Amino acid sequence: MKVSNKFTVARLIFAPIFFLLYNIPIWTGNKTLAFISACVMIPSLIVMELTDYWDGHYARKHNEVSDLGKLFDPFADVMLNLTVFISALNSFDAKMGSYMPLVIFVLIMYREFCQNFLRMLAIRQGVAIAARKGGKVKTVFYIISGFFMLAAESFIRFGLVEVCNAKFGIDFTVFYPCAKIVIQAFYVVCLVLSYTSFIDYLKKFGSVFKDM
Repeated sequence: MKVSNKFTVARLIFAPIFFLLYNIPIWTGNKTLAFISACVMIPSLIVMELTDYWDGHYARKHNEVSDLGKLFDPFADVMLNLTVFISALNSFDAKMGSYMPLVIFVLIMYREFCQNFLRMLAIRQGVAIAARKGGKVKTVFYIISGFFMLAAESFIRFGLVEVCNAKFGIDFTVFYPCAKIVIQAFYVVCLVLSYTSFIDYLKKFGSVFKDM
């Protein structure tokens, strides 16, 4: 297996591990597991995002760019992004509830599947769909929103809300609605960018549908 594809496979393997890492403490209600997960969630996401950089870097460096890679890499990206997003539907603390509204998750999921379908059609006709500026901006906001969500969730899992309440005598429960508003605002931006970039791809590569 090519080095670049190994990084892509690693991203696919890490995605379900991250999902379990995030959700097992929620399912069990175990505070120790929640604390442990808070220590590794953000580093895990950093590693997964780096594999996305490394697979492209090695593909170009060692001339390993292939039709498989052009499909495999975006597929792994979608699996990673949707894994983080679906995790954002829950929080260890019931007072926080869902970071991401379900309707936004579903709409983004539809967009990502349609985008991958467009890529498959294009490659079948010998057309390579390169990442466009809108798609890159969307990806940046996906990553930022993921890190913001994990930062807020880690704050909860470390028990820092209770610590701040006890140490400063201030009602830090205001953290919940404030964090939720900021994170959901990022997700709204992600939704808008995902569809504006998809429309841009359709305008540029929509001709692949004409020969169907």
